[in-house]
Amino acid sequence: MAGNTQWSPVETREVGSRPPVSRWVALFWITLAELLAMSVWFSASAVTVALVRQWHMHGAAAVWLTAAVQLGFVVGALISATLGLSDRIRPRWLMAWGAMGAAATTVAILAFPQGGVAPFLLRGLTGACLAVVYPTAVQWVAGWFPRQRGFAVGILIGGLTIGSALPHLLAGLPLLQHWQGVLAGSSGLAIISWALVLWVVPEQPGPFRPPVFRWNRVGAVLRDGPVMWANLGYWGHMWELYAMWTWLPVFLAASWSAYFKGAWLIRAAGWASFAAIGLAGLAGALAGGWAADRWGRTRATIGAMGLSGAMALGIGFTYAQSPWLTMLLAVIWGFSVIADSAQFSAAVTELSPAERQGSALTLQMAVGFLITIGSINLVGWLKPTVGWSHVLMILALGPALGIWAMARLRSRPESVRLANGRK
Repeated sequence: MAGNTQWSPVETREVGSRPPVSRWVALFWITLAELLAMSVWFSASAVTVALVRQWHMHGAAAVWLTAAVQLGFVVGALISATLGLSDRIRPRWLMAWGAMGAAATTVAILAFPQGGVAPFLLRGLTGACLAVVYPTAVQWVAGWFPRQRGFAVGILIGGLTIGSALPHLLAGLPLLQHWQGVLAGSSGLAIISWALVLWVVPEQPGPFRPPVFRWNRVGAVLRDGPVMWANLGYWGHMWELYAMWTWLPVFLAASWSAYFKGAWLIRAAGWASFAAIGLAGLAGALAGGWAADRWGRTRATIGAMGLSGAMALGIGFTYAQSPWLTMLLAVIWGFSVIADSAQFSAAVTELSPAERQGSALTLQMAVGFLITIGSINLVGWLKPTVGWSHVLMILALGPALGIWAMARLRSRPESVRLANGRK
């Protein structure tokens, strides 16, 4: 349960005695810090092939290098929300030490060169630490942007996307060919994030009280039809998103094995994954926010999910074909799969009463990340049976559900509350 403590005006004035800064400067530093911290999320996944060989793992266990982070994130988010950490602790300290915890639990894997249970437990702890990094960054940006908040959060999500893809870039660097170098490199980036948050990121201009989570309000959220349609849209989106981020690099490496050999295969798949997930994803996050402001939230989300679902259905047919054709579809998929991400939480804040927003957002996020564990594992389980040419098609089920849900939301009279009437 959240406490009643607010950050004192004395602290705000003391920090604010420094020369005033632009909110866009603040957004840049918050986004950069978040980008660097989130680089540990897929750090083990980016070197799965090497870890499978080093730790003598079978395929099902390897999937949990990512799924453990997802589970840890859910547990960490629920604990943080229940204890009201964002209401009790200044965002600077919460985000900084979350980043440091994620760095420590990632680099600690190096102490277990033969694998075992410990690395998977450490991956779960990494997710729990990151559960106070990204939500805190969103709340911090919201304090700086009482207006244009949707676009600002879209930029922040673009930073999250690049950060999530960074390990694939590290894996493609000649100096970081070994899995230890990728884990240590991403941990180092998270430590830089810790330093930026503590000493560089400007304090927000005034106290910002995040939406409060209450367990006893979850029932009311579940009975709120418009909010649940928005949640269903988000859950369909999440079914696809993290499984795509997890498996696309593996798909590219397998597809291109006839064209690239040895270290070049690792580099090509790493660079291509960074471009498709990170760079194209950044463009998609920005374009999605712009489209939602211009054409409405339901139109933007339906369009993005339609495109990403089509890529999920089609990219398998390029398997072992022209690398350029595969790369084209991967870039389109990376662009569209994240373009709608910010709009679902924005829709919940617009549709929910103020006293239920915290509970609605926490429920949306917790269920969404639990769903990612299922889709990530399902792809790994089905791949030996149906092959790469068809297995990624199951991810299109998520966009199909999301499109249906957002179309139903659009038909509701409450949808006029979305994006100032741009439903």
